[in-house]
Amino acid sequence: MSAVRTGRRIALITAVCLLSALTAAGPATAGETAGTRTTAGHDTDPFPGSLPGSDFRRAPGALYKQVLDTLGPQRLTAEQHRTTVRKEASASAWSRRPAVRAQRAGYVVSGGLHQAQQTSYWCGPAALVITQSAHDEVGGRSQRAAADLLETDSSGTAWYGVGIDVPKPTGYPMADALNHRLPGANYVPRALPYSPTAADVADFRRHIVHNTDHDYAIAGNAWEVPGGPHLAGHPNIEIFHWVAIDGYNSDTDARQVRYLDPVGGVSTSMISWAGGVPKSARISADAITTIMGGRGYVW
Repeated sequence: MSAVRTGRRIALITAVCLLSALTAAGPATAGETAGTRTTAGHDTDPFPGSLPGSDFRRAPGALYKQVLDTLGPQRLTAEQHRTTVRKEASASAWSRRPAVRAQRAGYVVSGGLHQAQQTSYWCGPAALVITQSAHDEVGGRSQRAAADLLETDSSGTAWYGVGIDVPKPTGYPMADALNHRLPGANYVPRALPYSPTAADVADFRRHIVHNTDHDYAIAGNAWEVPGGPHLAGHPNIEIFHWVAIDGYNSDTDARQVRYLDPVGGVSTSMISWAGGVPKSARISADAITTIMGGRGYVW
């Protein structure tokens, strides 16, 4: 999580855990810069319903993200493409094993070990060590070392566009850091559109089941906007944030998931609204996929 920001957002550093002072700001319209947006109440999207001539429903806040995004095109490497194909095949095959999944009841978790982020902009480093701990069960890792590896600065931790110091950087720092620390994990980024579709939600549900059942968590890059869904305890402002998603509700076929929030346990002297944020919470797969729209997750 991060300090409050006003005006234009920093280009490329988009998974930055920065709070925006645009508490009720709407999307910039034609001829209006992002720094001089007009107030649009709680609904930041002037077209919250179906798009004209389409069955597609725009997610709350999607137009806000589309208008203001500065990230630019994202590209997977050839190896990431190959790994994604293999993982998708594995996840699909796993989802068709009812005998295995019938043995489960309630929430199934990989068991990430929570850490509260140690600065207002270290949600990325905290999410890295939490996600890592879900597999190797080692708690108390240094967030400073994680921040150094991720090249986190006062702007936060990038979703894309930063090549960290690993043998084969891909530009996705969280994926690269997890693969560096967990050899053989084969983490890959999954970018999401501003308005994730039902197919995107179904993919996420399949991915969290696959990861959890194989003892891995997912690192999710949230982009919360005014008027859109928010994580538990988060205020109705713009927030970039990293969380670890480490479980799912087997009774509903992963229509609800569990996540660990690095803001949980943080002093209100560091983040003013942190007092209402739980260390772990449950949320619908649809809501968290919408929250990650415009960025994505690493699975």
